Amino acid sequence: MELAFALAIGALTASGVYLLLRARTFPVVIGLTLLSYGVNLFLFSSGRLATGGQPIIGSTSQYSDPLPQALVLTAIVIGFAMTAFVVVLALRNLADNEDDHVDGYQSEPKSRKKTEDAEVSGK
Repeated sequence: MELAFALAIGALTASGVYLLLRARTFPVVIGLTLLSYGVNLFLFSSGRLATGGQPIIGSTSQYSDPLPQALVLTAIVIGFAMTAFVVVLALRNLADNEDDHVDGYQSEPKSRKKTEDAEVSGK
């Protein structure tokens, strides 16, 4: 169980970092989301992976720690808000620059390119 959980965390983190290094907006947003999922699973696993444990200390000898569960719930809400904000920023960038590159090296806007092509062809 722990090996499968660790592999899932590693796969989510690796694919999130890979997508963060892309030059387009949508893969960066998906990469941030996958990276936050990996961190959430890591936080959740810090409270021990036990089945059938009570969340109350002292009722049984085996209990589950409620703190990582509360941290993950908070991180899910913050991650959703961050994703919504980044999507709005990406849409605004696309509307303003007519391009969705995130590395700062944007191609020429399509409207300027069309006017230059028309000037060159003499139309």
